[in-house]
Amino acid sequence: MLKKLAKIKYLPNNYKVIDDGDHVICAVSGKKIPLVELTYWNVELQEAYYSYIEASIKRDQIK
Repeated sequence: MLKKLAKIKYLPNNYKVIDDGDHVICAVSGKKIPLVELTYWNVELQEAYYSYIEASIKRDQIK
C-alpha cells in the first residue's frame, strides 16, 4: 500500500529523492505512482506522469 508522498527532484536521466516516500502523484491524472514504477517525468516542469499517455497529453497541452 502506498503510504507516503515522496518529494523528488527530476533530473534529465534520473531523479533524486529529496524527502523519503514511496510514491508521487501524476500531474495529469492524479494517480499515485510507486517510485519503483516511475518512468515518465518532465525536468523543466518538475512533474511526474503515470504513463506515456499522460506524458503525451501534457506535451500536447503545452504546445
